[in-house]
Amino acid sequence: MKKLSLLLICILFFRTAFPQVSIDHVEPPCWWAGMKNNSLQLMIHGKDIGKTKASLEYNGVKVKNSTSTGADYLFVDLTIGNSAKPGMITIDFKEKDSVLATYKYELKARLEGSAKRTGFNTSDMMYLIMPDRFANGDPTNDDMPGMLEKANRSNPNGRHGGDIKGISDHLDYLQKLGVTAIWCTPLLENNMPAYSYHGYAITDLYKIDPRFGTNESYREMVNAAHKKGIKVVMDMVFNHFGTNSYWMKDLPQKDWVNQWDGFTRSNYRASIISDPYRSKYDEYKMANGWFDVTMADFNQKNQYVAKYLIQNSIWWIEFAGLDGIRQDTYPYSDKDFMATWMKILREEYPDFTVVGEAWINYPPQVAYWLDNTSNKDDFRSRLTNVFDFPLFMAIQKAFNEGDGWDTGLTRLYELLSQDFLYSDPSKLVIFADNHDTERAFVVQKSTENLKMALTFLATTRGIPMIYYGTEALSDRGTLEGDPGKRKDFPGGWQGDTDNMFTRDNISKDQKDILDYTSTLFTWRKGNKTVQSGKLTHYIPEDGVYVYFRTLGKETVMVVMNNNAKYLKTIATDRFEENLKDFKSGKDVLTGSQLKDLKNIEVPAKSVKIIELSR
Repeated sequence: MKKLSLLLICILFFRTAFPQVSIDHVEPPCWWAGMKNNSLQLMIHGKDIGKTKASLEYNGVKVKNSTSTGADYLFVDLTIGNSAKPGMITIDFKEKDSVLATYKYELKARLEGSAKRTGFNTSDMMYLIMPDRFANGDPTNDDMPGMLEKANRSNPNGRHGGDIKGISDHLDYLQKLGVTAIWCTPLLENNMPAYSYHGYAITDLYKIDPRFGTNESYREMVNAAHKKGIKVVMDMVFNHFGTNSYWMKDLPQKDWVNQWDGFTRSNYRASIISDPYRSKYDEYKMANGWFDVTMADFNQKNQYVAKYLIQNSIWWIEFAGLDGIRQDTYPYSDKDFMATWMKILREEYPDFTVVGEAWINYPPQVAYWLDNTSNKDDFRSRLTNVFDFPLFMAIQKAFNEGDGWDTGLTRLYELLSQDFLYSDPSKLVIFADNHDTERAFVVQKSTENLKMALTFLATTRGIPMIYYGTEALSDRGTLEGDPGKRKDFPGGWQGDTDNMFTRDNISKDQKDILDYTSTLFTWRKGNKTVQSGKLTHYIPEDGVYVYFRTLGKETVMVVMNNNAKYLKTIATDRFEENLKDFKSGKDVLTGSQLKDLKNIEVPAKSVKIIELSR
């Protein structure tokens, strides 16, 4: 009995003297040898791990520092030298001389050419997909263990079951449509009780939501897309994260998020950041207020948060082989942090591209965010691309109203005339709708107007983007708000009678728009002149807008007739500076030849795209 008591006392002493620790999260989950930046910061989370220090013995890798930010968090700074080779690193976590936990950390080999990613550019047509609403390729993952929200297709605000396999299964469809780049709304875990389908309340920044697939299935989708000449752009969210993240139960640091005495929303006024007369109060609320009650606001002034987010983006580029990033709510984040992020990203990947969502109404405010050296406050974003929201708003109205001094097609002319504000207007991503706006077909009100809008996107400056379902004439139906903007794609679910992928049971108008979109963007994919040629446009007259794209000796002429009833015969004398070297042309959309360029007939509410010939 005495021996047993003594043994129990010894065990109790051992546990007290050498407390047991756990390792629940290690982020990033792996890294790569041969990166240009040789520093890596690991965030270790687990019971009492913050009471330890990290040590390791591995050729070329050293522990620079171990920093505890609380009982359950340890930040470990590593230096990975040029001599470090891929392999498994054994990291010991010690208290004094006792090893309380051990972790095997993988240092991977980089894929050949991974540092030379070219990103997206004006040769591309980007296709925006909301994965939950596009196609359900694997019904078995609709409901997954541990995920709070279950699939319910009858709920307009619920999860419907679309997934990564649904995208992979229809890459041929996208390729035939003329798509050269896919942007999916966030695919990372959103383990929220409700309204989680949209993806913008991320609860794990290193994990694909299991209802969409796995990290590996995402990488496989990227590889499959690449084989078909389609790039992949990942939607990232640096401003906020989902409140059901494990962080909110046990913050790494008190200032990991922007804290308020009570819930405080952002004022959503993105224009404040560039406003020379802004108040500090308004600026602080804009940048530090929460986007929503379910979305905690990252404090990017915290150096550990900043490092975490920068490494996360690099990890996904390297792991999945990404071609670009779409960064959500760009002006809501700390602008100096975002500039630092872009600088580090471009140092690692010099030709990589990022398009920022700066939902602002006026060109000068958008120009502030596109990389330039001319901002009066000396701020330089280093952001390679920005969405052109001012042009989007002009497109919404231009084809729906009569032409006047500042209405109709003149809206497009006037917006483009302000391109002198941009360091490089070709870097703007242009669009007629997206997942947060009313559907293009609803706004344009007719297939004729929609065709004109699509043609403008395909032929003006910038990088065109279309939203899934535009080619299906998707409308809101009886659904208001987001559900109407994000309806399921026809044919994406087993049992759908209407199927855009197979063309079964779709209307004549749907077939017409599908063929038109495919013809238009397939042509664009092979025409460098319209992709990157010089733009020359003429003031719209009598509802007709004429512009040219010129590259070397090649020229494309675009004639838009916005008149609702009248065929227009356009005398081309005033376009002599662009037409003088050409005698004929080919109508791209019909294939017919134009033997005389002196007068060009354009039916009401239509466009002619003409490849000019000498």
